[in-house]
Amino acid sequence: MALQIENNEVAVFAIGGLGEIGKNMYVIQYQNELVIVDAGIKFPEDDLLGIDYVISDYQYLIENQEKIKGLFITHGHEDHIGGIPFLLQKIPNIPIYAGPLATALIKGKLEERGLLNSTEIHVLQEDDFVKFNYLSVEFFRTTHSIPDTLGIAVHTPQGVIIQTGDYKFDFTPVGNQPAPNLQKMAKLGSEGVLLLLSDSTNAEIPTFSKSERFVGNTIHQIVERIDGRIIFATFASNLYRVSQAIDAAMQNGRKVAVFGRSMEQTIVNGRELGYLNIPDSELVDAAEINKLPANKVLLLCTGSQGEPMAALSRIANGTHRQIAIQPGDTVIFSSNPIPGNTISVNHLINSLEEAGANVIHGKINNIHASGHGGQEEQKLMLRLIQPKYFMPIHGEYRMLKIHTGLAQLCGVPKENTFIFDNGDVLALTANSARKAGHVPAGDVYIDSNGIDDIDNIVIHDRQMLSEEGLVIVVATIDYHKGLVLSGPDILSRGFVYMRESSTLISQAQKRAFHVIKNYLDQRNEEKTPKNRNFESILKRDIIDDLQEFLYRKTERHPVILPMIISTKV
Repeated sequence: MALQIENNEVAVFAIGGLGEIGKNMYVIQYQNELVIVDAGIKFPEDDLLGIDYVISDYQYLIENQEKIKGLFITHGHEDHIGGIPFLLQKIPNIPIYAGPLATALIKGKLEERGLLNSTEIHVLQEDDFVKFNYLSVEFFRTTHSIPDTLGIAVHTPQGVIIQTGDYKFDFTPVGNQPAPNLQKMAKLGSEGVLLLLSDSTNAEIPTFSKSERFVGNTIHQIVERIDGRIIFATFASNLYRVSQAIDAAMQNGRKVAVFGRSMEQTIVNGRELGYLNIPDSELVDAAEINKLPANKVLLLCTGSQGEPMAALSRIANGTHRQIAIQPGDTVIFSSNPIPGNTISVNHLINSLEEAGANVIHGKINNIHASGHGGQEEQKLMLRLIQPKYFMPIHGEYRMLKIHTGLAQLCGVPKENTFIFDNGDVLALTANSARKAGHVPAGDVYIDSNGIDDIDNIVIHDRQMLSEEGLVIVVATIDYHKGLVLSGPDILSRGFVYMRESSTLISQAQKRAFHVIKNYLDQRNEEKTPKNRNFESILKRDIIDDLQEFLYRKTERHPVILPMIISTKV
């Protein structure tokens, strides 16, 4: 699959991350060299039944894999690294470049799938410079809700292209993390930037995002005034939040117990990399919890997004082997629901309240700060980088549109701004920019078995089954004699209650019988030769007839599944 670009043009496009929150994946290509920035997943909306993750369509990369020089990671969140194992299963030999924490998280994912030993991984520092024949890559430090976040600058023969990654300007970061490197951003800007791709998530927020340190103060105040046991739930990857929860617990004489595999791994990675300073004496295991007074324990766990199998959900519904909600427990949600998870989170909060816990959540309690910059930070980035062309990324359409308006206020001409869809290709030279075709960039669905070939037809069928139910038509036929030997019998699941719908079922049986009989009569009269598709034609006829009949009677569209048992063909 060839791009519609000239030999001297640089191609820039998103395989994921435009018009959506999640599955960030961006490509910069010049001639026979191609670099990828991030490879994330998206969490499914509620209508994607049975789907665990949504990833990008890697078809273009598969067809052009000999051009790929490396996968560069901005930071270690799932919407930026979650797709890496699936990408490497398709294209095994992609070198990965990532910061220390992202590297640790990626290694964990690859080890689970048996891909670690076959993958080339380079640990990045801000001052590293990776050079290929035509393209070269350097980095600048940003701040986000996870350590080791990097913006990426790709030098091309036509100019510098910058991808900010997720960022905010937190000038009082937690722990030993340095502040964002404004000097390096300004230096890149003063030397000339051809194109800026910038995070748009909080384009609707007119102010600066709160510092993570502000949230830390709130957490300390809340922990200080609670008498009973505390269950603290947040993203396992938010090391800053985890660190502040642990600090608050230790300052108030509470021991910390950790639940959830990803949270346990976060503690291991954080301690090894120096982001978490927790003496062994402050950590207790599950067996010791019940031996301590309630006001001397803080349980740190996963599940703040309502994930059914996460620790907090199992605690709420009473299926956790070691922990149950007790009267006087306080559960702190230190995160906001990500798109698609609001209903699950609300259900979890209700379950916890019903079990007797006091739940603290929401923005009004100041226990969460976004890792994404608001409009003032987006304008600051634009002023520092001073791009000639601008493409907003990482956001839904309305966010991209607002961000584009900010770019124009900051001096980027309107004709130099581009709101694209996934797959749209921007072709650039030092003095020109144009849309140049489209590459495949649809959604690919991953179920619990890790299967990634679930198409839209399957998703549609699952939705129909959940909303309209299932009707099964079973008949035994002798094709040679042209006889219906038994049936058709009709079974309903989730459509109508059989005992109360005998008239409807009887009418449907008669219609199905007539469809089958007419088909057999016509087949015998025409002496139709044996055809591999004859049974599929009959099934299609049954489906068409019953769909029209059942909708007329019930105004519902159940999934109709004919099962034809033949004695002779």
